[in-house]
Amino acid sequence: MRQFRAEVLMLLHDVARLHRVAADKRARNHDMTRAQWIMMLRLEQQPGLSQKELSEMLEVEPITVARLIDRLEQRGMVERRPDPKDRRIWRLHLRPEAMPLVREIDAERNEIAEMATAGIDNATLNEMKAALTHMRATLCNEVRCNRRPPVRETDADTRAVA
Repeated sequence: MRQFRAEVLMLLHDVARLHRVAADKRARNHDMTRAQWIMMLRLEQQPGLSQKELSEMLEVEPITVARLIDRLEQRGMVERRPDPKDRRIWRLHLRPEAMPLVREIDAERNEIAEMATAGIDNATLNEMKAALTHMRATLCNEVRCNRRPPVRETDADTRAVA
């Protein structure tokens, strides 16, 4: 059983890696990075995040977020707005020009998900989701995650990003 569990975790790692590779490839077709895709999707979900909040969600340094946002801002996709309560904080918002690209990203992500789950019945997918949710919760308890609550059930299918 120990070997089986190790193989499951190795497969999970491989699937996650291949998912990231597929997303990277598709993001490059839009002259973007996967990280920029994720940022845009997070900002669509939660407009007005600060760079610090976004960096915590993405588990990267704030300077990394700042540089990626600079590039998105130059492309006219994102804008920084001053925080009304703290002038040191910039709030990030998607510009209306970004919405067609966000729809394309959603379509690309759905294609990847369809490809990855092709041939797997819904009952098995539901069991996998339950098992992975349990694994995530267990690991979060172990490492004392200080992350935002999970995405609502209705959003989970369309918002999972590499």
